[in-house]
Amino acid sequence: MSAGTMLPEAVLGSGAWAGKHLGERTVSYTQDEAILYALAIGASANDLELVFEDRLRVLPSFGLTLAQWAPDVMAQAGAFDNRSVHGSQELLVAKELPRSGELRLNARVGEVWDKGSAAVFNIIVECDYFQATWQIFAPDFGGFGGERGPGKSAVPSAAPRGVASVQTQPNQAALYRLLGDKHHIHIDPQAAARIGQERPILHGLASLAATTLPLASLVGAHPADLTEFAGRFSGVVFPGDEIEVRIWDGGSFEAAVGERTVISEGLAVFS
Repeated sequence: MSAGTMLPEAVLGSGAWAGKHLGERTVSYTQDEAILYALAIGASANDLELVFEDRLRVLPSFGLTLAQWAPDVMAQAGAFDNRSVHGSQELLVAKELPRSGELRLNARVGEVWDKGSAAVFNIIVECDYFQATWQIFAPDFGGFGGERGPGKSAVPSAAPRGVASVQTQPNQAALYRLLGDKHHIHIDPQAAARIGQERPILHGLASLAATTLPLASLVGAHPADLTEFAGRFSGVVFPGDEIEVRIWDGGSFEAAVGERTVISEGLAVFS
């Protein structure tokens, strides 16, 4: 954690975290890491602009792997415990990421919503290229008298603009772990069993990012032209599952594996 980080001396009540500075970090990456990321979310060897260094365009959601440290800072400071889950993710893109380089990231806590039995922490990471917001759902950390925050959005009633799918691979979680999120539930069957899953699960951010590939195709865009992206994690994805996406005019989308919704309240906008 950098000098100047303004974390509290003791564990705060949930509402008191709103507006707290979580620190700044400079992170660097190579074009090989950007290519590994594209492969880990489902790009094929034929997607040359995603996997070939001579033509490389870096996927905007790659930035999320560089900013994952911010929620970890809050967890380590005791803001929430290991029962908490990553509820949803938002990404606003300011400009395209370079093929390699350094990013100066600044993290803070945004709003903290009181759901009664739980708190929802909005953790914001910003740099010149993007703004990313993690929503962390923390059971038993609510009841502090704060605002409830927005309710769930309804599924559009009109027919979707298009439907497509992306096939995840059996080794996809093992690949995605190499980008920094090495939680055992994504590789160790015993760890997965402890959270009630029959086998290791795919990272939520990997399944969410995987949807950008068919979504871009449905609207005739390049996946690197993503400018706004969001989704709520509604169900688990196992490596090897096929994810079907439905998109509506305006960019609203949902994703499912069979009859099971895995991403709801999605939004994907391309330039």
